[in-house]
Amino acid sequence: MNSDDLSIFALVADSGSFSAAALAGGVDASSISRRVTQLEKQLGTRLFHRTGRGVSLTEQGTALLAYARQIRETLAAAESAVSSNAGLGPSRIRIAAQPTIARTVFGDLYHVLHRKFPHSRLQFTEGLASNVLAELQAGTVDIAILYRPEYPGSTSYEPLLLERLYLLTPPGFAMTQERVDSHGLQGIPMILPSTHHGIRVFVEAMAARRGHSVQLALENDGSNAITASLVHKNCGCTVLPLAAVPDDIAAGRLRGFPLPGADAERCISLVLGRTELEPATLWALNSAIREVATDLVKTGAWPGARLIDPAATPA
Repeated sequence: MNSDDLSIFALVADSGSFSAAALAGGVDASSISRRVTQLEKQLGTRLFHRTGRGVSLTEQGTALLAYARQIRETLAAAESAVSSNAGLGPSRIRIAAQPTIARTVFGDLYHVLHRKFPHSRLQFTEGLASNVLAELQAGTVDIAILYRPEYPGSTSYEPLLLERLYLLTPPGFAMTQERVDSHGLQGIPMILPSTHHGIRVFVEAMAARRGHSVQLALENDGSNAITASLVHKNCGCTVLPLAAVPDDIAAGRLRGFPLPGADAERCISLVLGRTELEPATLWALNSAIREVATDLVKTGAWPGARLIDPAATPA
């Protein structure tokens, strides 16, 4: 048993799951799971109870955690004492998000990160998921906040919150919440992006699970503002989160009807890039983003969203 083993053990204990610990530590979940298993074999005891909702400490794990944190704090203090750059943080932090998320999060996130990393240059990027994922792979973005796609592939998405989708209609469109609850999107003329966009795939899969197809009125690959304008001009209806069109809803230019069912919520997640940031910095970024998301949801500034407990995610 060495300090690295104890550091990984403490990271999992604090994160509540192997997947959350992997994102915070900038390594694969399988590597973390393997190191913890090796530590348990070496000590001859179970340190975690493993469930589909994450992990929790055993009695022996709770006892070890106190020592692991003590060692971690001692090492951090030693590093701080001898480092000429102690407390300065990384030279640059690069965060990307899809447009609706960026609009909702970036302003508040700036202030939190500026407090935590006053000497770091902050770089925010807005883009479509395909572009952001390419930047993550290229190492030009450290961490991203993205909607988890219907078919995520091999990319690891660490859940942050759930955001309900709404049917958006023109003010005079004949629609009631009862109609949406009973028939969903069936028979409604829809304005959606072309098929390679995530929301289009998500909506079509959701409709298929309800036994009907989407009636397409128009394909629009422009911004959410353009889509909202097309809906307002009676070109059709669309599906978006409320956070994408708060001003249009408030001004009565659009009406919004929440789509029913757990599968009508999109999962907003954190995705780690090929970053050179230290694990401690990644942990602080993860915490900062979660802090901002929590405040936005609790204050109602992120309408239609609800938080996900990291301890409730799969290990």
